[in-house]
Amino acid sequence: MTNAERGNADTPTRRDRMRPLELLGLAGAIGVFAGLVVGLATREWILAAIFFGAIFIVSLVVLAMLSLAASSPDETLPGADEDRPDGH
Repeated sequence: MTNAERGNADTPTRRDRMRPLELLGLAGAIGVFAGLVVGLATREWILAAIFFGAIFIVSLVVLAMLSLAASSPDETLPGADEDRPDGH
């Protein structure tokens, strides 16, 4: 049974609720990888922590922007297809 059938069209699905955790997990994994590479290469663990934090924030912002840019057609605004010449 979908949310629309239950009458709860405003309730987000489980997938929608887990999306922020997926982005944080992936950004954390990228940050840990970068921190480990810097830490094992230089043996400067403070520098590795700085790189972890910087790469974590940058990757989180990039992944969030890519997630917003890759929205599916059903998430567009109503009437957005009216500007297309073929009407589809």
